[in-house]
Amino acid sequence: MTGQAAPMTTQDNDTPLWTPGPEVKAQAHITRFIDHIGGDYEDYSALWRWSVDQPDAFWGALWEYCGIIGERGARTLIDGDKMPGAQYFPDAKINFAENLLRRRDDAPAMIFRNEKGDERTISFNALYDDVSRWAQAFKALGVGPGDRVAGYMPNMPETIIAMLAASSLGAVWSSASPDFGVQGVLDRFGQIDPKILVAVDGYFYNGKIVDCLEKIKAVQPQLASLEQTIIVPFVSDAPATGGLTETVLSPDMTGRFEAQEIDFVRGGFNDPLFIMFSSGTTGVPKCIVHGQGGTLIQHMKEHQLHCDIKRDDKVFYFTTCGWMMWNWLVSALASEATLLLYDGSPFYPDGEVLWDYTSKHQCTLFGTAAKYIDALKTNHIRPGDKYDLSAVRAMTSTGSPLVHESFDFVYDAVKKDLHLASISGGTDIVSCFVLGNPVSPVWRGEIQGAGLGMAVDVFDEHGAPIPPGAGSGELVCTKPFPSMPVMFWNDPDGRKYHDAYFGRFDNIWCHGDWIERTVHDGFIIHGRSDATLNPGGVRIGTAEIYRQVEQFEQIAESIAVGQDWDNDVRVILFVVMKDGAALGDELKDSIRKAIRSGASPRHVPAKIIPVADIPRTKSGKITELAVRDVIHGRPIKNKEALANPEALDLYKDLTALQDA
Repeated sequence: MTGQAAPMTTQDNDTPLWTPGPEVKAQAHITRFIDHIGGDYEDYSALWRWSVDQPDAFWGALWEYCGIIGERGARTLIDGDKMPGAQYFPDAKINFAENLLRRRDDAPAMIFRNEKGDERTISFNALYDDVSRWAQAFKALGVGPGDRVAGYMPNMPETIIAMLAASSLGAVWSSASPDFGVQGVLDRFGQIDPKILVAVDGYFYNGKIVDCLEKIKAVQPQLASLEQTIIVPFVSDAPATGGLTETVLSPDMTGRFEAQEIDFVRGGFNDPLFIMFSSGTTGVPKCIVHGQGGTLIQHMKEHQLHCDIKRDDKVFYFTTCGWMMWNWLVSALASEATLLLYDGSPFYPDGEVLWDYTSKHQCTLFGTAAKYIDALKTNHIRPGDKYDLSAVRAMTSTGSPLVHESFDFVYDAVKKDLHLASISGGTDIVSCFVLGNPVSPVWRGEIQGAGLGMAVDVFDEHGAPIPPGAGSGELVCTKPFPSMPVMFWNDPDGRKYHDAYFGRFDNIWCHGDWIERTVHDGFIIHGRSDATLNPGGVRIGTAEIYRQVEQFEQIAESIAVGQDWDNDVRVILFVVMKDGAALGDELKDSIRKAIRSGASPRHVPAKIIPVADIPRTKSGKITELAVRDVIHGRPIKNKEALANPEALDLYKDLTALQDA
């Protein structure tokens, strides 16, 4: 048993859905960490308070507890009152790959399954040897500290191997998933001048083989910095590379080298490790640079103290290489856990494929997006009734707010005895601001709390803190933390970086989420600040609307935006109907009543309009801003950031929006 499940209820919010048992608390990393620091903290909130009040002591103790490999140096934090400008471990020397490759034995480091059901297992020893060969090949190609290596790859072992090889040399890794089109790739990699492109010949999705070679042919001549392209065979054993320039197949490249001890290049704590990209739905994506040490220590903190990942655990996250959760997942190697990698559609050949995989390999942490949980609920898929999920201790959800009813569903249809953690942060910090912890109760609809060392608060429009239970405001962080971006690429004076996070409140990180702190000291996110609705001058979150709409069996999905109307803003709700369902006046009235009673009268939409599809980003997030721009006749600056840009046409020139 991992804890205790409360009796199932959909109304009682005074009783936690799950409470950790004494054994869980005793064995948790976070309890061991408290013993390590010699503290006496009555609960998680007290530990969190110490971690933000004494950042030098907290992050220094965390380096020791996690056993980070490298030279720590004498100082833990300088200029700790400056954002940006603070520096953690300014004297440290560290290499990210060295920390992830610390384990050397024949236990499985990665278990990979593709959509066809083919599986591969790679041991820690084999992983080290593969990285060694790739690193030697990269070095022979002239790759060194600061050079960019770009991956146009699925979520497969070779992607991780290539990233670790680049990191071992002090190079910088950046990746995009192979479903990006040519312009989407150029909008990203074209800004960072990669020396090497690692790409796949094709991939499997929804029962089809999708070719990538033609897109690579179009990309190559437009990346002037490119010196070598490496094609990883995936859909074919012998890809046809005719027409590609300066291209080699990965087996031919690495086959010339024998595995040997890796000479890890240690650099500064803030030396670049990853270049990641904003969603790019409102323009060319921002190039966000994350450092070696900040990424590592933040991920190890979240994995061990918040998710309780231990040696030999099996960690799964459904993600692509275009989403920061891939970077987060990979770091679990530093905790000596096994990665479960899956590439393909989560609903092919049916909606149970991920649970078959989870059950077979006794997954301990199952990570996914909130929309996936909603899809399970909508399609009446109940994994706990059919599969052995006894090993699953934790389930994490991100990408969008996890509504109260989805909490109910998980504890009813997946597993009653489970640590369910809704987590939220972003590409901007390659980690989380708010997330779970294994020693506190799980309350319905709530993120458990702020991350250790993260001075999260909720501010009103004037920059004053909003007390717990007193309403919603901006998610801010009032003190610096190690995984703040090192810089933006091609931002020499730091102006873009400053304006992105510190333009709203001086010396305060403003993240752009509309959030409230609960009486349990947890959090509820109501959507992005720039997508909040403003009827009558009162800001409300879209997630509050979606929570009510998702309870209707007839509706598959919805998106709400604000339309400028009669010198005010009115709420417009678009709904995708399930097959065979119709949006009649009776259903519209029921939806409005549910929103009025479940949220507030201000949330009630002026119009409810059926649509066939909802536009979303490559990582699956619905794009409220893009829909809002379309209905106002404004141009969409970067359709390449969308997985289904054709869906935007459904919102153009709608007659239903022309009248009251």
